[in-house]
Parts: sequence; structure tokens; C-alpha cells
Amino acid sequence: MQEAKLHFLDYWRVIRLRLPIIILAFLLVVVTAGVTTYFLPRQYQSNVFIEVEQNDQKIRIFREGFEGGMGLDPRFATTQFQIIQRKEMLYPVIESLNLVQKWGEAYGIRSKEEAYFRLRRMIDVREVRNTNLLQISAESTDPQEASDLANSIAQEYQRKRIDEQQKLLNRSLGTLEDEVSKQRAKVTEASEEMRRLRTELGITDLNPDSMEDPLQAQEKVLMDRETLVGEARVRASNLRTKYAEIEKLSGDDLMRALPTLEIQDQTITQILPQYQETASELARALQSGLGRRHPTITALAAKKDTYEKQLSDQVASIRRTLAANLEISERSLATMEEELEKTRGDQRESKTRSSEYARAKNNYIQAKKVLEAAELRLSTETMQRSMPMNPARIWERAEPAAAPSKPNVLLNMALAVVVGLIVGVGLAFFLEYLDTSVKTMEDVENFLQVPVLAVVPKNISLLINSPDTFADAEAYRILRTNVEFNRQSSDANTITFVSGGAGEGKSTTLANLAYTFAQGGYNTLIVDADLRRPTQHRIFGINGDRGLTDFLTTDVDLEDVVQATTADNLFLLPSGKLPFDAVGVLNSQRMMDLIAQVKNRFDIVFFDSPPILGVSDASVLVRALDLTVVVVQHRRFPRAMLARVKQAIQNVGGNILGVVLNNVDVRHDQYYEYYTNYYSYYTPRPPGDGEGPSAPPKDPKSTPGPAARSRREAKVTHEDDY
Repeated sequence: MQEAKLHFLDYWRVIRLRLPIIILAFLLVVVTAGVTTYFLPRQYQSNVFIEVEQNDQKIRIFREGFEGGMGLDPRFATTQFQIIQRKEMLYPVIESLNLVQKWGEAYGIRSKEEAYFRLRRMIDVREVRNTNLLQISAESTDPQEASDLANSIAQEYQRKRIDEQQKLLNRSLGTLEDEVSKQRAKVTEASEEMRRLRTELGITDLNPDSMEDPLQAQEKVLMDRETLVGEARVRASNLRTKYAEIEKLSGDDLMRALPTLEIQDQTITQILPQYQETASELARALQSGLGRRHPTITALAAKKDTYEKQLSDQVASIRRTLAANLEISERSLATMEEELEKTRGDQRESKTRSSEYARAKNNYIQAKKVLEAAELRLSTETMQRSMPMNPARIWERAEPAAAPSKPNVLLNMALAVVVGLIVGVGLAFFLEYLDTSVKTMEDVENFLQVPVLAVVPKNISLLINSPDTFADAEAYRILRTNVEFNRQSSDANTITFVSGGAGEGKSTTLANLAYTFAQGGYNTLIVDADLRRPTQHRIFGINGDRGLTDFLTTDVDLEDVVQATTADNLFLLPSGKLPFDAVGVLNSQRMMDLIAQVKNRFDIVFFDSPPILGVSDASVLVRALDLTVVVVQHRRFPRAMLARVKQAIQNVGGNILGVVLNNVDVRHDQYYEYYTNYYSYYTPRPPGDGEGPSAPPKDPKSTPGPAARSRREAKVTHEDDY
């Protein structure tokens, strides 16, 4: 999460840094779009809305399903777009509006084809979403011309659609009439064939125009006879079963079995209960002790015998009747079975003879149905032909537009704003990509492999002209602390400041650091060894006519050329008069003697030098002194220049103490804000309010004169500094 945040801050830093370029690109795009929009010709648009129907006028004898359920062909609208823009559709419009002559005077049109291509560029056809409506739009600098073009195209399209549908319907009707005539001939031929077969085969067909089978009546007779034969067989079987049971039984068993055999006889029904009652009385009388010859017994026995004889005679009669019925039933069944077999034979023979006739009849009926459907369809389509057709209906005609449709000022300016921002931001990041200058502390440490001692913000003032509580001094206090901790011993007290090119703030950084060391109680000396373009005497307001060159070329003492500055513990050895051979002067034994003397007399000595890549003077100083501090201006020179600076120092045996990243614009480069957040601790307060330090009173003797003070109050620019 933190990494993504840092990346976002990096992007925001690039935008803030390149904000002038972004604004410039944005304004150029917006102004260009505005000027272009202002001078573009005003175009007026007129629209016609026309409803189109996908009428399928190809006549079919049979239609499957509901006619309106057929979906709209997705290619239909696209096809109509292309048709409207074809020459066959637009040439009549050109002729009706006389566009060749009209546009020939205005635009130099000389032929109908040239007018067609111009007209095609002026029109646009599109589909209204989820409807059958087409929108035909025409644009022109003349609003009346735009409306005339749109209306003429719509009317011509409507006329073409009606003519096309009428021609298609006429062709379809002619084809349908031919098919009906052919079908009538087929029906007549099938009817003659059916009549011939009926006569030859002797088939009686009471309804030849229906699908009813002529053999259906015979089939019904056969089924009825089969039913009757089946019933006769059941009756004969029942009689046979009853007769067999009667033959097996006799006496009382037979009489009791008659109801079970479903034989109902009135005589037996009346006599049998009397017989049974008489038999019961006889048995009771015998059990009461009466003898066989007792009159009561004799009377009951005679009565019983009479009933028994009557029952036996009636049972015999039933047996004879049942046998006669069985014989009659069997003879009738045999007769019915013979007739059934004969009927079946006749049926099979009829089927064999009538199969060909059935096929002929089926062909005739099917052909007749097709003919009826075709005649009905022909009649329907003939009636529809006389009805008006409108496959393209105009619902809204074009009218002259009151306001131009192009250019769309709001849309153009909105796009210009978006494009301007995109171009500006893209240009900013492209320049950032091409920019190989030093941007971050990581650039310095990656290319030089040495620490960054301090980050100095942009537009730092000379500390010698500022109050002690001035916030700019804190950057140099940080630099002083890092210099103290990074040098290996206190004996390594001669330090030179170098840079790769001119104007990187080397001399200003050295002067402010020396002033900070002096404030810290160090006995500090500044040696202006830049014998080509010295600046230290101007920074401190000291006469630089006598100085380093006098000591190196004459026998003057060090005390004669070293001058005290207005700051306590801070002294300056000016450059003196500039020699012709600066390298020869610096690369001398006298220079070695000077270095030895100042090392012993001062706590720390700073040597100002020219750029190390520009001249060879700095190489002499780097080799002779203890430490070297490289000053790099933020976002000025390519990173590859750092490697050459380091290589130049190492080639002469110099010892790099670290790098000062100078002139950083912390307002745009938020990456460095936490290195310079000490500004918030230096808010000005009235003296004596008891909060925060106040500047101590200065020694009147150390106050410079008006001329020197006016020179020091002016800021030193980097263009005057090596």
C-alpha cells in the first residue's frame, strides 16, 4: 500500500514540476480548437423519420404458423441503409432538385456522378433503436437545402419500395395462376383414373369425393357377423354345460341343482316345496312311532310318491327340451360360422381388388385439397392487389433547422479540454522520461556511490546577510553536521568544493557552509582558489586585489593577504589578481606551503575551485587537499555527468567526502519536503515575547559600511557562480 502511495506521489510531483508545460499545451489545444470551431462553416441538419416494413410479397400456397410471428431480419435495416445511398436511389433526387446545375455554380460540380458523391457525404442513415423507424439526415450550409434533400430522399425511397412491392406481387400472382391451372389438370386426371378403376373393379363407392373407404360397409357387416357368431358359441357352450350336468345328476340332487344351473321351471317351482314338506311330515310321523301301515303314514307316502312322479316327469321333460335346444343351437352355430368364413373370403378378395382404387382415390382427394387451397390463396391475393400498399411510411418530414448542428461548440470545447489535458500530461511525462538530469538522492547515490550530505532548497539567501534564526541556515547546519561526522579525523580539515559545470551553486554553498562553521566556534578560512572567475570577495564585500596569487608568486606573508570578514571566526583569502597560467600557479611548492600553514592555523579551511570538468585547476586542488565535496544542482545536468566528475576526482587521487544536492525546488518536488520541514520551526516572532530565540546584538565594529552592506543584501545568483 505504501509503495503504491509513493508511486502516486511521484506522478503528482512530475505534474507539479511540469505544470507550466501542461498549462501551455492545454491552452494551445483549447485555443486551437476554439479558433478552428469559430471559423468552421455552420452546418444545418434536417431529419426525416420513416417506418419500413419487411413485407414478404412472395405468395405461398400454404403458410406455416402465424404470418406476423416471423421476426425481422437483422440484416434488413443494414440493407436499407445501403439501398438509400446507392445511385439508383440518389440519381432521381439529383435530377428532381437540379443539383448538378445548382452545385455547379457554387462548388464546380460538372457531372451527375460528382453530385452523387457530394450528396452521399451530406446524408446519414441510421436505425432508431428497438423500432422499425429509419432516420434519414441531411446536412448543408443552407437549412432549406438540407430539408429539401431529406424529404426528397425519403419520398424517392418510399416510391421505390411501393413500385418494387407491386412488381413482386404481380410476378407472384402470375406464378400462382399458372400453378392453379396445372393443379386443375392434375385433379381432372386423378378423377378420370379413379372412375376407370371403379368401373373395372366393380367397386361401389357411394361418396367418391370423401376420404371414406368404400369397403367400410363390408367391414362393418363382417364385424357384426363375427359378433353374432361369438354370441352363438357362448350360448351353445352354456347349453352343452347344463345338459352335461343334468345327465350326471338324478333325484333330489338334480332338483336341488336346477336353480344353480339357472334352469327355471314353473311346475318344479310349485311342486318341489310341496314334495319337500310332505317328505318332512312323513319322517316326523315315523319318528312318532306310527307304523308303516298306519293310515296317516300310508296317506303321506302316497302323497309323496305322487309329487315325486310329477317332478320326475317334469325333469325328464326339461332334459328333453334342453337336448333339443342344444341341437338347434349347434346347427345354427355351424351355419353362422360357414357364412362368416364366406364373408371373410369376400372381404379379402374385395381388399385385393380395391387397393389400387384406394390409391387413386387418395391421389384425387389430395390434389383436390391443394387446388382448393391454391384457388383460395389466389382469390385472397387478387383482392389484396387492389388494396393500397405502404411498405415505407413517412411519419415526420424534414423542416429547415433553426440552429446549426455543426460545429458543436460545447462538444468541441469539451473534447479540446480533455485532449489538452491528455496532451499536456503526456508531454510532461514524455519530457520527464527524456530528462536524464539528477532528480533524486537515489540518482546521486546510484551513480556516485557516495552519501548525500545535504539537500539545499532553491533561492537560499547569503547567510551572512540574514539573521541568525533564518530558516535557510538549517540546511547548512545539517551539512555542517554531516561534514563533521563523515570526515575521518580532525586533521582532515582542508576541503574543496567542486562541481561538474558552471552555475551549480558551488561558491554560494561554500560561503554559507563556512559561515555556519564559524558560527559554531570553528576558526574558519575561505581560500578563493578559483583563479578564473573568483566570487568570494564579492560575497563578503572585501577588496580582492591582493590575495592568493600574491602569496603564491611573491614572498608576502599569510597574514598580509588573509582578511577578516564581518562574521566572527570567519576569514577570507581572496584570489588576488588573476594570473595568465592558473594551473602553473596552483601546482607549485608555494601552494603546498600555503596548505601546510592554513592546516595548522585554522580549524577548517574551504577552498573554492572552478568546475572540475571545465578546467584543470580543480584537479590540482583535489589532489592536494584532504577532502572533496561535490555540489550537484538539482535537475540541471545529465546523470552521466556525475560519473565523469567522480572519475575525474579519482583519477587525481582525491577523496570524495559526499555530495550536496543544491537548488532543489521543494514546492514542486515533494520528495524532499521532509528534508526541509525545519521551515515550520522558524516562524517570525516579535522580539522579547518570551517564545523562541532572538538575535543577539551585534558588535558595532563588525557592522559593514553602507556600500558593503548594499552589496551583501543582494542575493547571489547561480549564473555568477561556478
